[in-house]
Amino acid sequence: MNAATRQFIESHLKDDVRQLALSKFPDDVDKTLILNQIEARQILSKKVPSWASNPDLLFPRHLSLEQSSSELTAKYKASLVENGNVFVDLTGGLGIDSYFLSEKFKTSYYVENQKELCDLAEHNFTVLGRKITVINSDAESFLRDKACLIPTGYDNQTTRWDNACVVLYLDPARRDIYNRKMVSLHDCTPDVVDLVETHGRASLHGATVMIKLSPMLDVSMIINELSNIAEIHIVAVKNECKEVLVLLRPDYDGKITIHCVDLFPVETRHGTSLQYTENDEKSAIPSYSSNIQKYLYEPNASLMKAGAFKLVSQRFGIDKLHINSHLYTSDNLIPDFPGRVFEVVGFAPFSKKIKKELLKDVTEASVVVRNFPLSANELRKSLNLKESDENFVFGTIMMGEKKVVIYCKKHRE
Repeated sequence: MNAATRQFIESHLKDDVRQLALSKFPDDVDKTLILNQIEARQILSKKVPSWASNPDLLFPRHLSLEQSSSELTAKYKASLVENGNVFVDLTGGLGIDSYFLSEKFKTSYYVENQKELCDLAEHNFTVLGRKITVINSDAESFLRDKACLIPTGYDNQTTRWDNACVVLYLDPARRDIYNRKMVSLHDCTPDVVDLVETHGRASLHGATVMIKLSPMLDVSMIINELSNIAEIHIVAVKNECKEVLVLLRPDYDGKITIHCVDLFPVETRHGTSLQYTENDEKSAIPSYSSNIQKYLYEPNASLMKAGAFKLVSQRFGIDKLHINSHLYTSDNLIPDFPGRVFEVVGFAPFSKKIKKELLKDVTEASVVVRNFPLSANELRKSLNLKESDENFVFGTIMMGEKKVVIYCKKHRE
């Protein structure tokens, strides 16, 4: 990148890329590179701010940026592993996870089958001062030749991976170009089950394997298709489920620990988490309420994904409204509840009188439905409410199959 191109990028970082593309460019700059880099930095400004602000880094096409991890989730992954000798990212991509995870290892490898991404990663790792060996290969081929990973002095023929303290990281892509819901880990590229359970069984013997999966996948399906699972981390960011992390430990056959995590940038608020074993939810005994009490609780996205609905009631001592509604209530405030907490203003059976009685002074509200016959938009239209986050209206079903509408305010922390 020449000086003129770099200066042009820095001067137009906040411009609308589509409008900028229609304007005239100086002869001494690379227009295609400029548009690509400005768009990339705009996408990454919130996702990976430390990279977006570095003018010397170069970024690939839009798709790779959208599929990449955020800085927040990459740092969370790094917190899950101990310091070790060797780290391998078998599906390198943009290299964000490689960068943050590699900090904890003596030797790190970035493996990627797209040459363009390899070239960019090599450039960026050099700029960032991180020593990571970049290898243009697919995961299967790399695992067939793992001898280069064994530290000097070890016997390549007999040494297990755990003697080398190796962590392998996989971030498979969806095979389905139509973005349909995946029904199996075989729908990933590379095929995670084949790589770990079949092709890679000998190669992976003794290694800790971390797999990042789409939140579209069912946790029960993951447990059924993979063995040696020690932990599953369901990771949300600001109450939006982003990824499911699976940790496979060598020869592990104990209970699976599930971590539901909701991450927030430090400047906004602290994240929340809930940890339990796979049997805790099955054996949990929830309590139910026939009345709406002072506070209403809605679990965060990671808990909703995990399906820890009975456990939430038991562990926090709050009452569930209905077996299928997944809303909870209590008279005493639970300040550390992993989700949203609301103060109830009032509630009433769902009927045509709701607007005139319960919501007569309410013109704007955020409408949420849980186990309710109407969608949120349908309920909003029936109540003639504009969108707002000052007031909250929940449509749900309580014990006895009673349809109710709950009017509340978000609890101020």
